[in-house]
Amino acid sequence: MEKETGRPTQLITRKFAKELHSNFMKYRASIIAKYIKKEDANAVWFSVDELENYIHYIKSKGEKTGYDVNGIRIYFGVYPEQKKYAEKAGLMTVFLQATGKKIRKASKEGEVQTLALVMDNSDGDISSIEPMNYGSIGRPPSLLY
Repeated sequence: MEKETGRPTQLITRKFAKELHSNFMKYRASIIAKYIKKEDANAVWFSVDELENYIHYIKSKGEKTGYDVNGIRIYFGVYPEQKKYAEKAGLMTVFLQATGKKIRKASKEGEVQTLALVMDNSDGDISSIEPMNYGSIGRPPSLLY
């Protein structure tokens, strides 16, 4: 039986999404026009299959390397101005990085649950899990949010 999901609490209106994107484009477009002189990406697209595969990968690798994966941090980046990046050189991108807590075994002798797993308090990037990049750079129609 498939788990039913509820309405996410982080949803925003299409109107607010359009405002956020418009603000980004005003700022980013002025920088790009001044320095890079080409049209930058205004979106990055990943398929549902790619995202589900990455989530499965980070959970599995996290478990194998002693982490409780609890999220994905999305970073902004800019491709290096190198020939190998072709049309992406100098353009904006995003990449995904797994976050979580290190799981460690209880270490004090005489504890009632000596094999109990204890969570580390930090919710940081998990450096033993590779980030994901290379979605499709997009320029979606500005009216379709």
